[in-house]
Amino acid sequence: MANAFVLKIKRGETPFYRGLGTLAKRLQTGILPVPRFFNPVLRPLFYLHQAVWRGMLWAAGYFYIGPVFRSRCASIGRRFHISRMPFVVGHAKICIGNNVNFFGKVDIFSGRMFDEPTLTIGDRVDIGHNVVFVVNREIVIEEDVNVASGVRFMDSDAHPRDAAERIADLPPRLEEIKPVRICRRAWIGQNAFILKGVTIGEGAVVGVNSVVVSDIPPYAVAMGNPARVVVKAQPRTVDAGR
Repeated sequence: MANAFVLKIKRGETPFYRGLGTLAKRLQTGILPVPRFFNPVLRPLFYLHQAVWRGMLWAAGYFYIGPVFRSRCASIGRRFHISRMPFVVGHAKICIGNNVNFFGKVDIFSGRMFDEPTLTIGDRVDIGHNVVFVVNREIVIEEDVNVASGVRFMDSDAHPRDAAERIADLPPRLEEIKPVRICRRAWIGQNAFILKGVTIGEGAVVGVNSVVVSDIPPYAVAMGNPARVVVKAQPRTVDAGR
């Protein structure tokens, strides 16, 4: 009965049903008209909503998500911040340093090729939202690295190079799995892909949406698909008094 009524509205069989369809579209796409003199009353509600939501995220991370995820890690340092439970598939060994921040959804996948694939995250590393680690041998993120949202780290292609082996649903060959290392103070831009065998040098910057298939020298800026070095630079010293 209800489905027949909805179909009549979608088809607009009569002026009445067409009117109902028009009203439904206006309600879906329109906004509730609110006089501006209500803003002083509504604005505190916005800030209250933000405060309550952030408080709930903090409480979930502190009392539940953090302790449960720490039990899965081989080692984890002090002052680890997390708000969402990472999605972990496989038997990867996870080692996390001090003052590490997970600012959103993090996925960690590993396969069956090696006995102890290892993900190591050093001190003072910031990991953005929707970051994925595909670790079948080793991925190392050294100290003071910044990883923006949407970044993918992969130490393998997740499938064999040979077409017949892919059709047979075989895992990648061991020689096709190569460790990834992100050296200290590097910055990985949003939605970048860091592929197998790559080393990102100390202090290097990888641009947004870049696909890195070869090593990036220290303190260089690389971008593109495939990523190419566009700026070569030397480390700068920061005046501690500034």
